[in-house]
Amino acid sequence: MKITLFDLDHTLLPLDSDHAWGEFTTRIGWTSAAEFKRRNDAFFAQYQAGTLDIHDYVRFSTGALRAAGAAAAEQARARFMHEVIEPAITPPARALVRARQQRDDAVLIVTATNEFITRPIADALGVPELIAVELARDADGWITGEIVGTPSFREGKVTRVAQWLERRGLRWRDVEITFYSDSINDLPLLERATHPVATNPSASLLEIASARGWQTLELFSKGATT
Repeated sequence: MKITLFDLDHTLLPLDSDHAWGEFTTRIGWTSAAEFKRRNDAFFAQYQAGTLDIHDYVRFSTGALRAAGAAAAEQARARFMHEVIEPAITPPARALVRARQQRDDAVLIVTATNEFITRPIADALGVPELIAVELARDADGWITGEIVGTPSFREGKVTRVAQWLERRGLRWRDVEITFYSDSINDLPLLERATHPVATNPSASLLEIASARGWQTLELFSKGATT
């Protein structure tokens, strides 16, 4: 069985959707601009450096969302998709997804961003299968700020993909996996993939990919092809 896995932020999108959502909530008046930007940028720097505590970040990043409530959150998410995400989805990214689907690969997005933000993005990209950080819910069904199960972050992506395979009666040896990612945080899953593709790679990932002879792809460069 052939499977294609895509990271999302800076891989299929030329931005970080979690970070962009934080900036958006400030723009619509949910958070104090200076303080939120300071903390949001600090967490983003930790992510880029591979030192992020995902549990701390999810508590922080869902704070304004939880305070707003479900109805306001749904409206804000729809506006975020329309104003921020949909204009950022590029033709090369769509073409790459379609090309892998037309090969009859099972195509999944595997992201460290939470499900509330990423479910409509995966839908917009035409990818029904999504592995994202799953958010705990309270008795009323609303987000608590905690994570359910293993977060799909760093080594957790390997665990979550293994669980996805297991639910289908598959093991690693039964599948041929291509994984596209930009981030050094995804090194554990890139190393497990049959065909790792360093996509729009960070400097640290590019260095490793070059040393190991991995394929590299600049999806957002002018004239990029899939």
